[in-house]
Amino acid sequence: MARSDADATGLTALSLDAAAPGPAETATATFGMGCFWGPDARFGAIPGVVRTRVGYAGGTDPDPSYYSLGDHTEVVQVEYDPEELAYEDLLDVFWANHSPFTTPHKRQYRGVVLAHDDAQREAAVASKAALEERTGKSVQTAIEPLASFTLAEEYHQKYELQSTPVVGDELQSLYGPAFVDSTAAARLNGFVAGHGDEQERRELLAQLDLSPAALSEVRRRL
Repeated sequence: MARSDADATGLTALSLDAAAPGPAETATATFGMGCFWGPDARFGAIPGVVRTRVGYAGGTDPDPSYYSLGDHTEVVQVEYDPEELAYEDLLDVFWANHSPFTTPHKRQYRGVVLAHDDAQREAAVASKAALEERTGKSVQTAIEPLASFTLAEEYHQKYELQSTPVVGDELQSLYGPAFVDSTAAARLNGFVAGHGDEQERRELLAQLDLSPAALSEVRRRL
């Protein structure tokens, strides 16, 4: 019996994710860079980044939420393949894509590196010092240990992709609760936000075999 278009799409997209490194083979970095929607998309488009998610960290409230954030900060968590990317590569993206020399009015949007271990902390401290030496300016971005991470609400995850309704709806229907941890969704989230190069976009769209309506909407955003 022939598969439906939805079934064919599902097998293609899910097989792409199945080929991605599992959590045991990846490392994780956590950054605060202002509103977390933009960084989620920017990191998601980078080859070697396997999964992204947004959430709340850096504070003391045991159960933060978007409308009850307490002293937490909006952060992006980046799961990456250390065989393809170094933590220092992610730091380069981090420093280039927030305002390290100013302090935001709200702690919610502050710049912060939340280090997962001593090696990450040392790398972040060294890169901060290098930035200060290169610019002659004092960097206000904090470097702190990560104590906890709370996943943000579903409507914040892959926000740029969810704002592309045909595509977001199609992938959410396919993945269900696994949508947030999909490599394919992370890439598309970055691509519809304008990140990634043309060759990477073409290759991914060919692999995903999205419905004609979804492909049209992705191309409109690109």
